[in-house]
Amino acid sequence: MAYWLFKSEPGAWSWDDQVRKGDEGEGWNGVRNHQAANNMKAMQVGDRGFFYHSVDEKRIVGIVEVIETYHPDPTDASGRFGMVTIKAVEPVKTPVTLADIKAEPQLEGFALVRQSRLSVVPVTDEQWALIGRMAGMDG
Repeated sequence: MAYWLFKSEPGAWSWDDQVRKGDEGEGWNGVRNHQAANNMKAMQVGDRGFFYHSVDEKRIVGIVEVIETYHPDPTDASGRFGMVTIKAVEPVKTPVTLADIKAEPQLEGFALVRQSRLSVVPVTDEQWALIGRMAGMDG
């Protein structure tokens, strides 16, 4: 299993919106960055991800699961970009802010910090475990 982080502006698509979609999930559409798209191409069903509210909140608020691998994004008229489908798994017990992440020396290489403009970034096993602990998750 691989781990990821999905960034969304809560005014456009929030954790609550994701939760409302239930087991059918929602396509992570609208990604137009090639590196973020390549990250999604690498995803497999069952991979987990952090759901991150960007803009004003800048915090991890939930855990999601990939339920459909990379497929065409109907919002892309050019046909060059695709999307994965994710579903909400559970909220984190304690939201983890960007400031919390930046304050943790073990996370200095985290893609969220190094490539802050990407909407989909990989998370290493070690980063997943550490951030999970910071979020009050059991494992």
